[in-house]
Amino acid sequence: MTHDAVTPGPRASRRAEAPKRGRKKERKRRRGLKITLGVLLVLLLAGGGTAYWMYQDLDGNIQGVDINKALGEDRPEKLPTTGQNLLVLGSDSRAGAENQELGGGGAVGGARSDTALVVHIPEGRTEAVAVSIPRDTLVTRPDCTKSDGSTMKSAERVMFNSVYSQVGPACVVKTVEKMSGVRIDHYLEINFAGFKDLVDAIGGVTVKVEEPIKDEASGLDLTAGTHKLNGTESLAYVRTRHGVGDGSDLGRIGLQQQFLLALLTEIKSQDLLGSPTTTYKIANSATKSLTTDEGLASLTSLSEFARSMNGVDPASMETIMLPVAYDKQDPNRVVAAEPQAGSLWKAIRADGTIPESAKKSPATGG
Repeated sequence: MTHDAVTPGPRASRRAEAPKRGRKKERKRRRGLKITLGVLLVLLLAGGGTAYWMYQDLDGNIQGVDINKALGEDRPEKLPTTGQNLLVLGSDSRAGAENQELGGGGAVGGARSDTALVVHIPEGRTEAVAVSIPRDTLVTRPDCTKSDGSTMKSAERVMFNSVYSQVGPACVVKTVEKMSGVRIDHYLEINFAGFKDLVDAIGGVTVKVEEPIKDEASGLDLTAGTHKLNGTESLAYVRTRHGVGDGSDLGRIGLQQQFLLALLTEIKSQDLLGSPTTTYKIANSATKSLTTDEGLASLTSLSEFARSMNGVDPASMETIMLPVAYDKQDPNRVVAAEPQAGSLWKAIRADGTIPESAKKSPATGG
């Protein structure tokens, strides 16, 4: 969710000896797909295999947003070999008493995209990459239509995470498409309360803290070492910014990415197939605060999409940050660093290999 670029996971480069092949394949299966929270939820909902038919009543929990209708035809071209691209948002919505409490009270109105990732699954779906967009990135917001039908004119030097509160999710998709030239196929969003309830439903998530973290703003106080976090603690962990690095958004993206992998590992370790009750409890927590595009707004659609990604090799997963540089006018903000950012988006559009230079960010948050 950031240090500059997060080093990709280890690649399976050594050929296993014949007696060990079975065990190696088993370990790879257990690791599962190391993607992002949104994709994690997709996989989770399909985790029970055919058992998901038992949970059709959960469909009503999922909110759908008709992104295609809202964006119209002014979008990047969808090429036949560009794979699938998802925009995943973690929203700090203040709607509802529980979200207000988790978000730090009612002093802040509306909602912002607290975490944003573009997940690219290449053609053939044997590998994937998740690109974190820092919330403090200054962007050009394009002309967008609000939910009431009125138009919000284009504006420059708008902080990325404000687009959600100003215009809504469709405009966030449009902003990402304009800045990247990447066609977004699907949209997934989970709010504060949903995140907390999901962690509590699985019994907590274990993380390893390299250095002590003390953030009075979030209430997070952790010593170096291994900790099992409950839902409230986990939310503080992925949102802390004053307790890591230079206190900017960049300092916490690494923590967010680490936590997502730990969360996925925890869910994968649970016996979903063997425990329909546990599966229902987790899926119910996830879907209550899940918003998707219309194409994924049902358990059936989510499950079908998840099964289509079964061939993704976790050894090839990369989780990186959009290369950014400190803004010259306001050092508390960042802008996309060129030519690195351009090279990154170009590689994703073409389903190509991302150059190592495109994974390095001048602004580190250290």
